[in-house]
Amino acid sequence: MMYRRQFLTRTLQGSSLLALSNVIPGFVAETAAAAPAGKDNILVLIELSGGNDGLNTVIPHADDTYHKARPTLAFRKNQVVRVTDDIGLHPAMRNLGNMLDRVAVVQGVGYPNPDRSHFESMDIWQSADPKRSKKDGWIGRAATSLQKGGDVPIMHIGARRLPLALAGGAGGVVSINHRQPYKVELGTSDPAEKKARRKLIDELTEAPRGEDESLLAFVQRRQVQTYGTLDRLEELLKRSKGGQTFFNSADGQRIYDQNSLVLRLQLVARLIQSGFGTRVFYVMIDGFDTHSMQANDHPRLVGEVADAIFYMFQTLQNGGHDKRVLAMTFSEFGRRVYENGSKGTDHGSGSSLFVAGPGVKPGLVGKHPSLTKLDAGDLQWHTDFRRVYATLLDKWLACDSQRVLHGKFDHLDFLKTTAKS
Repeated sequence: MMYRRQFLTRTLQGSSLLALSNVIPGFVAETAAAAPAGKDNILVLIELSGGNDGLNTVIPHADDTYHKARPTLAFRKNQVVRVTDDIGLHPAMRNLGNMLDRVAVVQGVGYPNPDRSHFESMDIWQSADPKRSKKDGWIGRAATSLQKGGDVPIMHIGARRLPLALAGGAGGVVSINHRQPYKVELGTSDPAEKKARRKLIDELTEAPRGEDESLLAFVQRRQVQTYGTLDRLEELLKRSKGGQTFFNSADGQRIYDQNSLVLRLQLVARLIQSGFGTRVFYVMIDGFDTHSMQANDHPRLVGEVADAIFYMFQTLQNGGHDKRVLAMTFSEFGRRVYENGSKGTDHGSGSSLFVAGPGVKPGLVGKHPSLTKLDAGDLQWHTDFRRVYATLLDKWLACDSQRVLHGKFDHLDFLKTTAKS
């Protein structure tokens, strides 16, 4: 039979959300001074997988070159969602247009020596490392700064494996497969060991706490709090509604099911409203690799993204939580300026992204890249995506961006409120 201390050691090393290597006196002090759950700023990351066509998402409709380059895919001034006299959003994104006073449109985003491979480019965005030397993710590296007591700082909601962006999170990441019944395990599939682990947790919960609490005792207590948090998460997920949901949009009533981005962001909104202490949520929508017949799929995809963001903030506003939430979209690369012979667009570079929420300064950030001064047929990017990350880390999540990004990157001016220090 396993001795109590041996079992505790296995528990802490094998399944803890607080890795022992990260439990240091400074962390203890930081955690003790942490604000209660439900008070901190939150970031929702939305991956547009496949390489979203930025040029038909943020559209330079007043540029003649745009219309010449895209004879079947271009949109006219009277079709787009107006942002300025020269720039508009895809017509399917009207719900994002309904909240333009809370949306920053960051244009000309990219990184040095762009790669047109889906896998390589996505790894670069998720590791925040154009040299591809990092094996962990930018959000994963921020996990210890985001951890508050027993809370789960980072949550991934999706059917795929954990994204690289969240890797290296010292165990502070929960991944939920939304296509199967929501369930959080205790880190073991052995029923006997699970029962023993639960018994140990109950014993630790009842253990007395003294003023001279040791570091090991502190870790044990945080372990118990973490499991209590996971139990609460499981109960919340059980109450999550599935099936189909109807939303009234600017284009009429739309139906979304539980696998849609809209319903996943509704789940995120309910978790935030419940006071769950997660600081970063990560979701993904696939299908943006539009090499052919782009007009068939792209409107549905960008429309779903716009609807998901709009309805999430609508739900959060009803509960009074919207002011502490930002959503950021990103994709591994943009598409080429000229449409191809299959009425689609091929892999390119230089694109745009959105940062949405009441805390942003609305409007365009940076100029739209020139459509005539191209780099081998691609838009020339001018804003390193790590500047977006640095801004969100330092000014929204109150994390040290230089430590996370392994370098200093100037902030962009798209936030009007910042994290409480």
